[in-house]
Amino acid sequence: MKTVAVQRRPEVHLTELGFGASQGGNMYRVRSDEEFAAAVDTAWDAGIRYFDTAPHYGLGLSERRLGAALRSRPRDDFVLSTKVGRLLVPSADTAHLTDTEGFEVPADHRRVWDFSRDGVLRSLESSLERTGLDRIDVVYLHDPDEHWQQAATEAIPALVELRAQGVIRAIGAGMNQSPMLTRFVQETDIDLVMCAGRFTLLEQGALDDLLPAAEARGVAVVIAGVYNSGLLARDWPSANATYNYQQAPTDLLDRATRIARICQSHGTTLPEAALAYVRAHPAVTCTVVGMGTATQVRQTLQRAGADVPAALWPALAAAGLIKTGI
Repeated sequence: MKTVAVQRRPEVHLTELGFGASQGGNMYRVRSDEEFAAAVDTAWDAGIRYFDTAPHYGLGLSERRLGAALRSRPRDDFVLSTKVGRLLVPSADTAHLTDTEGFEVPADHRRVWDFSRDGVLRSLESSLERTGLDRIDVVYLHDPDEHWQQAATEAIPALVELRAQGVIRAIGAGMNQSPMLTRFVQETDIDLVMCAGRFTLLEQGALDDLLPAAEARGVAVVIAGVYNSGLLARDWPSANATYNYQQAPTDLLDRATRIARICQSHGTTLPEAALAYVRAHPAVTCTVVGMGTATQVRQTLQRAGADVPAALWPALAAAGLIKTGI
């Protein structure tokens, strides 16, 4: 699989398709260690060498499982990213309950927002312990939406220091919005951003701010959430499809169905087009897709390799379903 260098950090190479490990944290449903390890094995055999996780995913379960699955691999052969900003604090009082943030795990820890220098260092140290690996390559600030000041003035300088020391190799921010990511690109010394759900077949707001800013500054863009948390994941959207991790509203269901109909008329499918659309933009270095089973990995690879006709994009634009410019 082709790799692309992060422009500002040419020693860091991401495969064009990345493995998102949120499902390794039992997102929405329980998965076994063996099931998730098989997904990582299948991705590795297909040439995927970029793996992304976070403490938030299953209260550390994703990091533990991903580390275990990668530990026997040559360390210089893959790139691992995780995130900082949510410290995991033991919580005996709720250990008998289930996590309330979408992960089927015991609520034996609670998440505490912390973008201070100390919080960044503590979070990274804990991630290294959970993964059991000797280093993390890429570190993102995770969803600092309500914490711009501390994230920009404390967390970013801490990550810059760690990068200068060679402890980590690249730094960035990962969010479900594009305006603040654009601020990080323009106002801080980051290498890449992960934008989830805001540059898709349904939403192209990042075309107006983030993508041109990243191109101008030489900042790599990693796109996640290409299916908008489920709405674009099937050939034909179902009535109970999710969008932004909630029940999809009727107007978006209708819009996704209209897109699917035009995709069918051009000999492709909605999820194939969803992947191809974001990967076609020159600012996009990598697309990360959440995968939890070997079957999902194979399905993603099939979709990524599909021949989506170029004529699809002007047809969608003419129908008022996507912006022009790609």
